[in-house]
Amino acid sequence: MLQAIGLTSKPRPHAPPLVDDLTFEARPGHVTALLGEPGSGKTTALRLMLELEPGRGVTYFRGRPLHRIPHPGREVGVVLGDVPGNPARTVRNQLRMLCAAAGVPASRADTMLEVVGIAGLRDQRLGSLSLGMERRVALASALLGDPCTLLLDEPAAGLSPRERGWLYGLLRGHASLGGAVLFTTDDAKEAARSADRVVSIEAGRLVADQEAAEFARTRLRPRVAVRTPHAARLADVLGREARAAQRAVEIVEESGNRLSVYGSNCAEVGEAAFRHGVLVHRLADETGDAGASTAPVPHARAAAASGAAGASGAVGGPAAADRAGRSGDGRAPRPASAVRRVGGPLRPLRYELLRVFGTATPVLTTALVVVVSVLTALVLARAGQTPQSRLLAAWPELLPLPPAALGAGLLGALAFGEEYRYPALAADRGTVPRRLGLLTAKLGVCAALALLLGALVVTADAAALALVFDSGPLHLPTQWLSPAASWAGLLIGCAWAGVLASGVFRSATAGLAAVLAVPVGVVPLVGKALEGSSVYPMTGLGPRLRSLSWVQWPPEADRLLVGALRVMTQPVATALLLSLMVLLCAYGFTGLRSRVRW
Repeated sequence: MLQAIGLTSKPRPHAPPLVDDLTFEARPGHVTALLGEPGSGKTTALRLMLELEPGRGVTYFRGRPLHRIPHPGREVGVVLGDVPGNPARTVRNQLRMLCAAAGVPASRADTMLEVVGIAGLRDQRLGSLSLGMERRVALASALLGDPCTLLLDEPAAGLSPRERGWLYGLLRGHASLGGAVLFTTDDAKEAARSADRVVSIEAGRLVADQEAAEFARTRLRPRVAVRTPHAARLADVLGREARAAQRAVEIVEESGNRLSVYGSNCAEVGEAAFRHGVLVHRLADETGDAGASTAPVPHARAAAASGAAGASGAVGGPAAADRAGRSGDGRAPRPASAVRRVGGPLRPLRYELLRVFGTATPVLTTALVVVVSVLTALVLARAGQTPQSRLLAAWPELLPLPPAALGAGLLGALAFGEEYRYPALAADRGTVPRRLGLLTAKLGVCAALALLLGALVVTADAAALALVFDSGPLHLPTQWLSPAASWAGLLIGCAWAGVLASGVFRSATAGLAAVLAVPVGVVPLVGKALEGSSVYPMTGLGPRLRSLSWVQWPPEADRLLVGALRVMTQPVATALLLSLMVLLCAYGFTGLRSRVRW
């Protein structure tokens, strides 16, 4: 049961709200159409139900608002606009990533591809799909969590009659299993033909809430559908008889030797055709453009129930079992304990790994960085007078960052920026949710990628220098731990700066700009603040810390500790730490401010 009560959007300057005190319900086992002209507030109403728009009112999904549902993707399936996802990602990888977001088994992706009839397109890129295939992928995404309620915004827009028939057959199959379906449309005839109940709105306000048959009888003009090989002749006969009898009859000639006659009935049209000897193949009373009925389409739960035993329990379990235990009015009992809102993926690490490796971006970025780094290292070695640490990092004095740090920052910036550009999470949560689990997964994966990228760059640079110059510029360093830690800290810091900045500014470009801003803008300021010698030196810090510790470490560790502190007091390291702290605070602040209050 879906109950929308008093939905009102945020007031506009010098204009009424798009949705004004809208109240209706969508019952389980029924398909409900939200009908209205373009601009009447249908999409805004759906976004208000999903708490994606600021406003007033509340929507109950089986007795609970969305923010009180622990796993929204398993309760509500949503199709808003185009299919979300990077165009370069394959259909199967996109669905597997959304499975991790919804916390369902990865095998559910293959099951949904079978249900929507595009199993043969699983390896196709999202950007290469037609409109009809995109809509099927969007439906598969909405059904991944086996939801009880489906919300769809203009699902049949731009589809062929055959695709429309398949779509509404699928929605009817979902409703026949006890689910509630709500879709928006601006076609009154389509609403009467495809829905069990029609909710009509105008200027954001409720106009009528009727059964489909009553809606067709009271708000659609009845017509007589005629198919004849002599359509033009019959139209002329009916027009002459209507003028002679002074009756208002409208005759519309359609393709395929068909006529639609408004203002008459089957008896009058049939008698006129008989009197004038016009052959008629079909004669029927209709309301709207009722087409041929479509065969039922298998639904997710039906497919899962007839599948393998190992997958059926995990695929069709939660919603089906919950629906079986509902009372007769379709309302589920309110849980006794408080429900925690879960906004991020239920398996964030797996989700992030699938997101990263779902496209070729990391591989291409790594290859480009390695090539640029090798060429830069060779040029620096040929010119000479470059320290070995900077030579291996391919970091000239003129550049603010080495190529590897820029590559790590780019990979970090794409962690959030790519999702805001191509939304990957379920549409019921809107943009990427700011949750600690998802942020931790992104930071961890990006740090691992940055370290791997740094190791590849150093190895490739050393191999190229040894091959071209016969190890002339290289020698085995006596102190390698401190430079290695500095290198790793620089790469991880750049990657994390990209992650946090792209999460704050919702753009991969802004994330990469924040990475560049650290050496260009922050480092000079920190260098000026740290220039000059300290009045109070830090000599003897290691023994003093050892005396305060519960665990006694060996004296050799003092050298490592002092080296780490020296690295952290360098201008670049200090600037990175300050930048990361500021971005982390901004990320938390914008996350708190972005919550919708009701």
